[in-house]
Amino acid sequence: MQWLAEICVKRPVFATMLILSLVVVGLFSFLSLGVDLFPKVDFPTITVTVLNPGASPEEMETEITDKVEEAVNTISGIDELRSTSVEGISQVFVQFVLEKDVNVAAQEVENRVQTVIPNLPDTAKQPTVQKLDSDAAPVLRVVVSAPTALREVTEVAKEQIKKKIESVNGVGQVTIVGGQERQINVWVDPDKMRAYNVTAAEVSAALNIQNIEFPSGRLDEGQKELVFAQSERSRNLPSLTMSSSRLAGRIR
Repeated sequence: MQWLAEICVKRPVFATMLILSLVVVGLFSFLSLGVDLFPKVDFPTITVTVLNPGASPEEMETEITDKVEEAVNTISGIDELRSTSVEGISQVFVQFVLEKDVNVAAQEVENRVQTVIPNLPDTAKQPTVQKLDSDAAPVLRVVVSAPTALREVTEVAKEQIKKKIESVNGVGQVTIVGGQERQINVWVDPDKMRAYNVTAAEVSAALNIQNIEFPSGRLDEGQKELVFAQSERSRNLPSLTMSSSRLAGRIR
């Protein structure tokens, strides 16, 4: 580096311009430096989420969380395994070492979770296995309010606002939080249930059976093609009508 020192001593103007050029390049580089709240870093972390509406946290832990942890605990390369059990929701977080490929880890967790599904409660939903993506954090929140019922506001947000936002290029997922979905409440009479010796579980099972649809075949008529479906409710209508006729005959 002696030759550079000699040039700078003999040509001070050249040395000054060289330093100024470095300062200008550094200034422009600093101004154009990108800043990201969530840098693009792939953490090998997998989350397993299981929903069981109405279940208590204790039941979620013993019936779902412990079984999922026991299944995925034997996977190699796990750095940390933790879980959270709240009412109706069970989440298991599996963090692997940094050398572990996140795609391979997700596949291994998916395979182990599939073996646990037969042992989960019948009311539990299908487990969801997701990779932790820092870029997937929500970046836009839209608040919808109106001087009307919450059910109507939810319907507008679901059918109009959500569908339009989902069609925008670059949108990954749109989730509605705090809405109220349509539901039918069934109020039972405890006295009549005791009189007929019927439990609440039997009433729930009867409602599920009455709302099942069965395929009834297909009918081709020229260029038309008709597909029929028969519900359990329509199948039971003739028997109910016959029972009513017999009852009326007995009363007479």
